Amino acid sequence: MTELLPRLLAGFLPVLLFLGVLIYLDSYKLVRMRWVVLTIVLGGAAAAASYTANGMLLSRLAMDFTTYSRYVAPVVEESAKALILIWLIRSQRTGFLVDASIYGFAVGTGFALLENAYYLRSIPDAHLVVWVIRGLGTAVMHGGTTSIFGIGSQLLAEFRSPKQVSIFVPGLLTAVVLHSLFNRLFFSPIFSTLATLLIFPLLIFVVFEKSEESLQNWLEVGFDADTELLELMNSGRLSESKVGKYLQSLREKFSGEVVMNLLCYLRIHLELSLRAKGTLMMREAGFDAEPDDETRALFQEMRYLEGSIGKTGKLALLPFLHVSGKELWQLHMIGK
Repeated sequence: MTELLPRLLAGFLPVLLFLGVLIYLDSYKLVRMRWVVLTIVLGGAAAAASYTANGMLLSRLAMDFTTYSRYVAPVVEESAKALILIWLIRSQRTGFLVDASIYGFAVGTGFALLENAYYLRSIPDAHLVVWVIRGLGTAVMHGGTTSIFGIGSQLLAEFRSPKQVSIFVPGLLTAVVLHSLFNRLFFSPIFSTLATLLIFPLLIFVVFEKSEESLQNWLEVGFDADTELLELMNSGRLSESKVGKYLQSLREKFSGEVVMNLLCYLRIHLELSLRAKGTLMMREAGFDAEPDDETRALFQEMRYLEGSIGKTGKLALLPFLHVSGKELWQLHMIGK
């Protein structure tokens, strides 16, 4: 055990420390630890599935191991990891570049931990330098490529529907190319490790900084817009505004009951949006803000109204709901 300890520290600790730093830098606490743990576990499952798939493909394809590791293995492994991020993004578990980046690195961490555990069992007597390279190079590469996939996909999801498969293609291609380049350089391991340590952390930290600036601007602008519209509704002066006149015009297309449900839905949506933004602001200030029973009740009522107004009703309110990836994520967040 004494002989294994340095190898364990070198092979497993760096990627865990890097993930811990990312979570620490998340000043808005966008991710929950239980979801980070879950994504690490899923990343390990992706590694197990990739190992099986690689073994089957390598035995059937007419190519040597070196060629396979450069051109086929990156596609298999990055696709397996990407499926987890695709699920998170499409289910509105991510709303900002920061949380997509963290979840992506967590998936890569789980993949790297299981992979290194396999190598530790297979070649326990490997030189310590091998484990330093695997810990600082290969493991960080796995986390970095999946994090980059998450960042690119989340960025495209801001402008297009996350239901469109095409938004995930650029990020996946980038991850595969970077992984393939790393495998090409693996036969110069010191250089590949240094390149990994320079490129991936720098890129991710730059994204963190820009994303936090974007989030701060969004909070300020969105809070003011939601507050102004909610004040109009509460003051009884909504009919005098352009919003009110638009809603009045809906009486020609919907029954009186549906129009009332549309107004209730809009009010609740605005209240939840403001509560979500307030939750983020409190988390930034260091408070462990959690949704209360009243918030959960509002969320349940909104879901009921969403069913009653239907897709047509939601489309009619779309100009005032500001339903982008961030808004959908924030409502999902406080309803958890």
